[in-house]
Amino acid sequence: MGHSVAVFGAYGHTGRFVVTELSERGFDALPVGRDAGRLASLGLPFRVASVDDPASLDVALTGVDAVINCAGPFASTAAGVIEAALRARIPYVDVAAEIEANLDTFTHFTEPARAAGVAVVPAMAFFGGLGDLLATTAMGDWTSADEAHVAYGLSSWHPTAGTVAAGVVSRERRAGRRVRYTGGRLEYHPGGELPRMDWDFPAPLGRRTVLGEFSMADVVTIPRHLVIPEVRTYMTVDATTDLAAGAAPVAVDGLGRSAQTFTVDVIVRRGDARRRVVASGRDIYAVSAPLAVEAVRRILDGQTKASGVASAGEMFDAPDFLRALSPAIRVEPVSD
Repeated sequence: MGHSVAVFGAYGHTGRFVVTELSERGFDALPVGRDAGRLASLGLPFRVASVDDPASLDVALTGVDAVINCAGPFASTAAGVIEAALRARIPYVDVAAEIEANLDTFTHFTEPARAAGVAVVPAMAFFGGLGDLLATTAMGDWTSADEAHVAYGLSSWHPTAGTVAAGVVSRERRAGRRVRYTGGRLEYHPGGELPRMDWDFPAPLGRRTVLGEFSMADVVTIPRHLVIPEVRTYMTVDATTDLAAGAAPVAVDGLGRSAQTFTVDVIVRRGDARRRVVASGRDIYAVSAPLAVEAVRRILDGQTKASGVASAGEMFDAPDFLRALSPAIRVEPVSD
């Protein structure tokens, strides 16, 4: 019998991938959520709970070894599930891509999690977690750098309902302003059209037009532990066009994955020296599952470098973690 891991929001798009990944890796996945009918459709024992009912969360997390939160918007769910995890003294991992929700986790739970001796890892997913692991790997023996650039080359981006809802909440919280990490801090600026530029991705993707200042969770996770005053993220224009259209992802294989492919190109610069690491794979939602599950496995096995609330690169041995993700995610250094 393996460790029991609760998955809050298990019947959502990413939650289903996480439940499958846990089961395939020998964990006992325990679906948790508000809708008993949708939970029952997963074919596993389940528990009904809601962030509006802390007592129900306490019951749901009784006897489990860890919890993975897949229910967005995380601005609404993260605090309640983290509080329940702290009461249960079990690790918490989520797949939040929301900048403000991740900031809330670091701001409000760093001290309580450390005091409770509980590991809390937000943004342990494609956005936030993967970029942080890549930037940490690229840094190597550097203790600081001048800039970090994370460019996302997505062949398409058909968002889930959760992504759309989270985007609405984030825009409301920042009152339509843009956010970027510059000068060693987050800055908010009036909204408007984002700058466009060309980015030379490694072959076979090649040169693509990207939107600059397309800030993702990496602007929170990377500066959390790496001394880099400028962290910039970019997104291919074609992907943002799909995102605006709002069409949901369509499964094209038996695993439920879409045909979407991705390349994540990370460059860190210190003076005239540059280091570059590139990751590639398929389906940004599907690959969030091995990221989150590998994080839980390492926490439960004691393979961590930090305590309390920490980002992926801060909590884990980044190069070793990335190697463990193969073949779901292929990672390689690139010589400039």
